[in-house]
Amino acid sequence: MRNIDPAPGYQAYDEPSHSDRSPRRQATARRTGVTICTIADIAAALLALWILLFLLDANRGNAFVAFVRGTADWLSWWAQDVFTMDSEWLRIVLNYGLPAVIYLLIGHGIAARLNRA
Repeated sequence: MRNIDPAPGYQAYDEPSHSDRSPRRQATARRTGVTICTIADIAAALLALWILLFLLDANRGNAFVAFVRGTADWLSWWAQDVFTMDSEWLRIVLNYGLPAVIYLLIGHGIAARLNRA
């Protein structure tokens, strides 16, 4: 009687796994993924904070508000005036919200890919 593999390509339970990733490489990939996620989260949080400060009509002469606005402008330079609505609040929400969502999607996608590789 021949020994036929019933499900080729799948690991049997009694076989040891042959991972080509060393524990050190896995740890490095995990740390890199966490770093990328953290940077993406901070960028999105700063953009969301500017949206919130704008909607709450924060004092634009305040140093903190000016810092948040400058950072949000720097992070979303590529998406400025993508949406040109008549109402200013909707324009701000869309023009700063789009980069925040994109930063989150790309950052977490790269981190997930690093953790799987």
